[in-house]
Amino acid sequence: MFDKNKTGMAFGAMVALVHLIWSIAVAIGFAQTWINFVFSVHFLNNPFTVSAFNFTTAITLIIVTAIVGYVVGWVFAYIWNWAHKK
Repeated sequence: MFDKNKTGMAFGAMVALVHLIWSIAVAIGFAQTWINFVFSVHFLNNPFTVSAFNFTTAITLIIVTAIVGYVVGWVFAYIWNWAHKK
């Protein structure tokens, strides 16, 4: 059995961390290089251009993804527990 709150917190934290790293990559000017590489190893042309770093946008991204990650983790734990009732 999964604790829904702990699972939500863990997944939310993980997703927020990934987006914090992405925000740092944008801030230091590495994100465009990274996204170009990711597209190229998938045999795709990159149609996207990374915008200039904006602190407010970065914080919003991290908070929103943490909340969505929490909800996804909570729902996952709920479904897992429901499916594995004894």
